[in-house]
Amino acid sequence: MSYSHYGKLGTEVYDLTKKIGGSLDGDLEYYRDKLKSCKGRILEAMVGSGRVTIPLLESGFVVDGVDYSPEMLASCSKRCDERGLKVNLYEADLQELSLPYKYEAIIIPGGSFLLIEQRKEAIQVLQRLYEHLEPGGRLILDLFLPDNDFNSSEIGKFGGIATYNLPDGDMITMESKILEADLFYNQYQVSLLKYEKWRNGKLIQTELQRFALRWYGVEEFIYILEKVGFSDVVVSADFVDGKEPTHANQKFVYEAVRR
Repeated sequence: MSYSHYGKLGTEVYDLTKKIGGSLDGDLEYYRDKLKSCKGRILEAMVGSGRVTIPLLESGFVVDGVDYSPEMLASCSKRCDERGLKVNLYEADLQELSLPYKYEAIIIPGGSFLLIEQRKEAIQVLQRLYEHLEPGGRLILDLFLPDNDFNSSEIGKFGGIATYNLPDGDMITMESKILEADLFYNQYQVSLLKYEKWRNGKLIQTELQRFALRWYGVEEFIYILEKVGFSDVVVSADFVDGKEPTHANQKFVYEAVRR
């Protein structure tokens, strides 16, 4: 499956910048509130290293996690162990998802669904998630649209260097460049991320990551969800329940029900 795969260095940067319990524009509070009526199992698909799942577990929810990246899952498992939390974590391709449980709710925070590069694969993932929901179960996920300030002259050029200082004194630098982009017709962008880890001024590790995003129009994604079989699709803006979307710079949260 053409996920953007997080390796070891990418995971270290993710852990540093996406703190456990850290809210992105109010998303954690939104998901926790939307799930408050759940008595059964919840699945976080594309769980990453547990930014959202861990505070949900600490709030008393029964949450499983699934991800394509073994490095991310190892980080999530370690963080759960440190907090004495029990969690079922699964390494799986969501296109071929086959877990032993059905879920009252499935969530995908952080716009992570956009990391599924091909539209056909994304629809297959939605079908598998639909099948993993109990009747009446809910899928809740959030999406965003591309930056309107994109300049095609940026393609093929590395941007500025971001620097991340790790707790052990090491440092990771990250550069990115856009390899391909078709934001307004095929609605995708592919970037190359280059991570370099430094210790005492010496380069000790390098990692490259293909980072692809696939966007969807607000109404287009409603149609896709309904085509898969979901009903009662509701879209809210900026993690405010019932807030109607009005412009492209908002975050869009979808809630849909398995019939």
